[in-house]
Amino acid sequence: MTTQQTEQELREDLAAAYRLIAHFGMTDMVYTHLSLRLPGGGHRYLVNPYGLLFEEITASSLVIVDADGIPQQETSWAINPAGFVIHSAIHANRPDAACVIHTHTVPGMVVAAQDKGILPLNQINIEFYGAVAFHAYEGIAADDNLSERERLVRDLGNHNAIILQNHGLLTVGSTVAQAFYRIYYMEQACKIQIAAQATGVPLHVPSEEKLLRTKNQFVTDPDQGQMIWKALRRKLDREQPDYKN
Repeated sequence: MTTQQTEQELREDLAAAYRLIAHFGMTDMVYTHLSLRLPGGGHRYLVNPYGLLFEEITASSLVIVDADGIPQQETSWAINPAGFVIHSAIHANRPDAACVIHTHTVPGMVVAAQDKGILPLNQINIEFYGAVAFHAYEGIAADDNLSERERLVRDLGNHNAIILQNHGLLTVGSTVAQAFYRIYYMEQACKIQIAAQATGVPLHVPSEEKLLRTKNQFVTDPDQGQMIWKALRRKLDREQPDYKN
């Protein structure tokens, strides 16, 4: 996200991400959130109205809320403040985390039920080698558990991806494109892992030297998902142009 982007442009970016999460089958009906900090200082964030499917989200339907998830604009839709708890804690403590994406997908929840996180079984998975934080399960995240919010922020640290144990996946980014790239490929890594585990045969893990070399190759890639994001936006412009409304 840059300060040159208008609010409308940011709304279109976030609405596009909601539509793409739906397109790739990564939704949990009306639950979970994608949030985006608005520039200009203060605590102003865009989130989805509670009750809309992600495939229904448009730029204009997104609602501005404060750090407590309270609407800061007129809206006929309800907001789920409890669902914004995780997001608000991260936004408040990570200035670089303009966008936060949280999912409850089957592959993500399967890996979240395992103790070793994402295993480096494939080139896609290796991008996340040593780069994924882990937060132990404490029950449903609620706004009355401030201490868990502190532990979540501590566990995330400077990472851009985290596994919420027995819960799901979460990524952050300085742009919607970054956060979406990370959640998409984190999801792919989880799919690869559970598919490999399902074969029942011994799994090969490359040497530490090869893992570190490959991970460094990903780190030095300057694109950060921008090329993919532009292509996906073009896809939406062709197939679901109403997301900009």
